[in-house]
Amino acid sequence: MSELLQLAEQVLTRAREKNVSIITAESCTAGQLAALLSQAPGAADHLHGGFITYTKENKTKSLGVSAELLRRKGAVCREVAVAMAQGALTRSPADVAVAITGVAGPEPDEDGNPVGLVCIAVAREGHEPFEFEHRYGNIGRKEVCARAMTDALTQLVAVIETIPVRSLAPSFPLP
Repeated sequence: MSELLQLAEQVLTRAREKNVSIITAESCTAGQLAALLSQAPGAADHLHGGFITYTKENKTKSLGVSAELLRRKGAVCREVAVAMAQGALTRSPADVAVAITGVAGPEPDEDGNPVGLVCIAVAREGHEPFEFEHRYGNIGRKEVCARAMTDALTQLVAVIETIPVRSLAPSFPLP
């Protein structure tokens, strides 16, 4: 079993233990993170799916990322990763959202960002989002995506760990 799949299984195990659900918002990984999470046991109960927002236009239209932010900062920055995660959270029933935006290569992006620059954010309702930036370098498209997913899953586990266990009982009175 691959390290990535093991991490995905760990994420879903923690999500099951805490009774929380997940949504992804992906750019450079183009849905690979959601696809990976969907392979792990428990995915049907804790993964709502994902947004693939490869273009700036789709980041704005699908996730509500400010066009002004994208013009000013470009698509690959911490602020855009946070906006993507928050947009996914507000546009889904999920409890936690993870976003990845970056330049997988083989060339720099239209804003001049270098290959290997990746920003990741994890958001949950009522809390400050966690965001970070990595500069993996020009190590190849597949490897940039693999490292981005590894880092996103690792941070997702850490955020889920901070969530109190939610009751599995219905929130309405039974007759």
